[in-house]
Amino acid sequence: MTGPRLALAAALLCSCTSPVADANSWWSLAMNPIQRPEMYIIGAQPVCSQLPGLSPGQRKLCQLYQEHMVFIGEGARSAIKECQYQFRQRRWNCSTVDNTSVFGRVMKIGSRETAFTYAVSAAGVVNAISRACREGELSSCGCSRTARPKDLPRDWLWGGCGDNVEYGYRFAKEFVDAKEREKNYVRGSEEQARMLMNLQNNEAGRRAVYKLADVACKCHGVSGSCSLKTCWLQLADFRKVGDLLKEKYDSAAAMRISRKGKLELVNNRFNVPTQEDLVYVDPSPDYCLRNETTGSLGTQGRLCNKTSEGMDGCELMCCGRGYDQFKSVQVERCHCKFHWCCYVKCKKCTEIVDQYVCK
Repeated sequence: MTGPRLALAAALLCSCTSPVADANSWWSLAMNPIQRPEMYIIGAQPVCSQLPGLSPGQRKLCQLYQEHMVFIGEGARSAIKECQYQFRQRRWNCSTVDNTSVFGRVMKIGSRETAFTYAVSAAGVVNAISRACREGELSSCGCSRTARPKDLPRDWLWGGCGDNVEYGYRFAKEFVDAKEREKNYVRGSEEQARMLMNLQNNEAGRRAVYKLADVACKCHGVSGSCSLKTCWLQLADFRKVGDLLKEKYDSAAAMRISRKGKLELVNNRFNVPTQEDLVYVDPSPDYCLRNETTGSLGTQGRLCNKTSEGMDGCELMCCGRGYDQFKSVQVERCHCKFHWCCYVKCKKCTEIVDQYVCK
């Protein structure tokens, strides 16, 4: 974001200083349908005032960039989907509990899981906005203007229409961080620790998208000879972003707030986290039992793998409570044959399999 609109956005954000309850979140844009950009007039306030979960600063950004909101919702949806994939075999599996707080009270704990959720959500916004720019969906941005890579062969063309990761990064920073930056907390307080934790993890998520974006090329030439190539900047598949952030989750650093109001390592034997690393300030609950206070849904009724010794195994998933066995019918495609020309025809086969659920 550049020019007068960025200056106006910054001024609007600075005017928001009142604390905001954490019960609702902009993640709710993923759960509630948003009007397409062509369905409303730029500058009209009703759309933004009706969107749940926005902080005052985010609501004012919405008024400036209404056409962006549908893509923020798409980014949040892709983030939730990726979170659920990455944690599908864990006790906490990124379940959504309602359409306003989305993940429920569990996000009030500054845990590793919360750190990952914030990071992948910020990454989802960068991803969605960057792609919307490239596809001409937003009036304030277009194709990427990234400079030609120095190691690109001289006879290859640098052009095409790349994903605008620079704009996506900048806008996501303004929007996602707005909720944190408009709060004023006592220096050295637990609330300030959580705010700094959120900002760190938001940044790590954005940087993951930026880091994994790479050069893509298309061949030109007679009969596909590839005598000439046109190249551009392209986002990585979002699964790669999720995989990278999951690695960061596994190595996340435990932090605490200092008297000076800065996060510091709980254990100085570990390396100081960089801006690409995840941090947390609270230990994770065990997520074994349903707990209304922490927001844990428990693992009762979850499927488990009887033969696995990992987190998806019945012993760990069920927290030692045991499991029930039942049989289910699975239908799969089988005996597939290729027919000329050109389709594949398969039969449907049924199989009775044993499955196990936690008590």
